[in-house]
Order: sequence, then structure tokens, then C-alpha cells
Amino acid sequence: MWNPAQRERNGDLDRLLQDLERRLAGLTRGIRASRAAPQAVDRVSDTVASALADIGERFRGRARAAGGEAAQLGDDALQIGNDALRKLAHEVEHRPLVTLAIAVGVGALAAGILSRR
Repeated sequence: MWNPAQRERNGDLDRLLQDLERRLAGLTRGIRASRAAPQAVDRVSDTVASALADIGERFRGRARAAGGEAAQLGDDALQIGNDALRKLAHEVEHRPLVTLAIAVGVGALAAGILSRR
């Protein structure tokens, strides 16, 4: 049930993690070949720290974007609900008999549908 943007983000994350795994595997092989020279260990540490910082920043950016989108959707839903409630209250106030007739009709349809099950 993910939208295309979420699928794309997950694909980006998968590719990023696979790239990190490949780099770490290559660095591990290089260190083993050189018997873990101190400079190699420093380079590995720097590379891993840089890669992890990059991943962390991407996660934070995506989390901020997702949080902003969720807040906006919530605000939009609240606004639509308030507008619908205002319109319904207006109709009930100005046309109470018509509103009551519609409510009875909808109730009868629902009862008929539910009784068939």
C-alpha cells in the first residue's frame, strides 16, 4: 500500500545500503591484505564514519519530509471534516424535514443491505 514516492525512497535506501556493504567488504579485504596497517584502519574508520553520517542525514531528511507531509494531510482532513460538518449543520437548520427524510432513506437502504447478508 505504498505510494510510488515511498517505493522510490525505499529503493534508494536499499541501493545505498548495498553500496555501503560493498565498500565495507572491499575495505575489509584491503585491511586483511595489508595486515591492518594503522593508516588503513584510519581510512576505514573515516570512510565508515562518512558513510554512516550520510545515511543518517538522508534518514533525517526523509523523516522530516514524511512528518511534514503527514501533518499537512492531517490539517487538510480536519479542514474538509469541518467544512462538511458546517454544511450539514446548515442544511439541518434550514431544511430539517428534508434532512430527516434523507436520513431515514439512508437508514432503510443500510438495513436492507445488511439484512441480505
